[in-house]
Amino acid sequence: MTDDRRNVELNPLFARIGEATSFPRNRFPESESLPETAYQIIHDEAMLDGNARMNLATFVGTWMDDYANRLYREAFDKNMVDKDEYPATADIEDRCWRMIAALWNAPDPDNTAGTSTMGSSEACMLGGLALKRRWQHRRRKDGASTEHPNLVMSAAVQVCWEKFCNFFDVEPRYVPISEDHKVLDGHDLEEYVDENTIGVVAILGVTYTGMYEPVADIAAALDRIQDDTGLDIRIHVDAASGGMIAPFLQPDLEWDFRLPRVASINVSGHKYGLVYPGIGWIVWRQPEDLPEDLVSRVSYLGGDMPTFGINFSRPGAQVLLQYYLFLQLGMDGFRRVQQNTIDVARYLAAEIGSLPELDLWNEAQDIPVFAWRLADAADGQWTLYDLSDRLRMKGWIVPAYPMPDNLTDVTVQRIVVRNGMSHDLAQFLVRDIRTCVDYLNRADGTPSDEKRSGFHH
Repeated sequence: MTDDRRNVELNPLFARIGEATSFPRNRFPESESLPETAYQIIHDEAMLDGNARMNLATFVGTWMDDYANRLYREAFDKNMVDKDEYPATADIEDRCWRMIAALWNAPDPDNTAGTSTMGSSEACMLGGLALKRRWQHRRRKDGASTEHPNLVMSAAVQVCWEKFCNFFDVEPRYVPISEDHKVLDGHDLEEYVDENTIGVVAILGVTYTGMYEPVADIAAALDRIQDDTGLDIRIHVDAASGGMIAPFLQPDLEWDFRLPRVASINVSGHKYGLVYPGIGWIVWRQPEDLPEDLVSRVSYLGGDMPTFGINFSRPGAQVLLQYYLFLQLGMDGFRRVQQNTIDVARYLAAEIGSLPELDLWNEAQDIPVFAWRLADAADGQWTLYDLSDRLRMKGWIVPAYPMPDNLTDVTVQRIVVRNGMSHDLAQFLVRDIRTCVDYLNRADGTPSDEKRSGFHH
C-alpha cells in the first residue's frame, strides 16, 4: 500500500495530498474545496452548539417525527410568497389560518382575514400595524390629529413589541408588574389609555414566566373605560405560546374572539404549534379589522396576488408541516400532546418546588412553562446564575435573568417544556438539578444535609 493510500484511509477528509487544511475565517477562500471537507468543518463547529433537545430556554420546537422530516425535505425549496407557482401550498396556507380562526372562535371563520408569517414576531408587527392604521383612519374621519399614537402593554412584554413601537413610531406605555399584579390584569388601566391609544396588548403566556394575562378582565376594564370616557380601544392578543394550548387544555377560558373587544390574535406555529422554526400565524376577527390599504398586490411573480407581511420571500415548507400536524393529530391528538407536555412541566415544577433552596414563582398552571427564584434557605451563598452555569456543564440550558421593571431585584430561572421532553428525560433533569444544588451548597462550606435540615449556623 502506498503512502498516498494510507493518507487517504487515515483521514479521508483532511489528509488528502493537496487538500486544503485551513480556511480564512472572515474572507472567501481563494480556491475550491471538496464538498465533504467543507461539510465536515461546518459539522464539527456546529457540534460546539448546545443540544437543542436539552435547551430549556427556547420556546421553539426542536423535534418532529420522521414523516414530517420527510415532508420537510420534499418542500424546502418552495417560496411561500410565490403563490402562482405554488398554488397548492398557497391553498394549504389559506386552509391553515381558517382552521386556526375556527379554533379561536372567530364569528365567521370563512369570512375573515389571516396569513402565515415567519414567526409570531412578524405576526405581532402586522397586528400592531393594523391597530395603528385603523386608529389613523378613525382619527382622520373625526378631523383629529394622528400624531403621538401609543400602545399599552405589560412591562413583561416580549421584545418584539418594543421593536414594533421603535420601528413604527408608536409610544410604548408599559404597565408595571408587581408581587400583587404579576401580569397585566386590567388594574389601573385607565391611567395608561387615552384618545391616542391604538390598542392594548394582552399576552397569553408571558415570556418571563409562562403565565396567562386574563384577557377577559382586560376587556372588562376597557368596557368600563368606554362607558366612562367613550374611548373604544381594541385588544390584540399575543398568543404566541398559549394560542395552541388554551383551546385544547382550557377550552372554557374566554380569551379569544368570544370577547368582542379582541380584534386580532397571533400564534407561533413553531412553538406549541409543534413545527420547526419559523412559522407564525395571525388572524383578524373580521375582514374590516385588517385595513385594505395595508395589503399590497404584486404581479411580477406570474399573477395578481395580495401580500401582507414584513418579509417577502420565505419558506413554504413550514406551512405544509403545520397542515401535516393539523391533519395527523386533529383535536384529540393536540389535546393529548399538550396534556402530556404540561404534565411533565408540572412534575418538574413540583420536584423543583420541593427543594428548600428554590421558591416557585408559578407552577405551569397555564402553559408548560414555569419559573422559580432563590429561597431564603440558599442563604445567599450562591445565585441562580451559578445554578445555571452548573446545569450547563451537564448539557442543560436553563436561563437565569432579572424580572422586568419594578421587579428587577428579583432573579428567576425558567424552564420551557416542549414536545419531545419525555417524563424519563425530566427525571434525569431533576436528578441533575439536585446534584448541582448539592454541589453549590457544599461549595459554601455547609454540608448539604445540614442545609436542607436547617441546622447550619
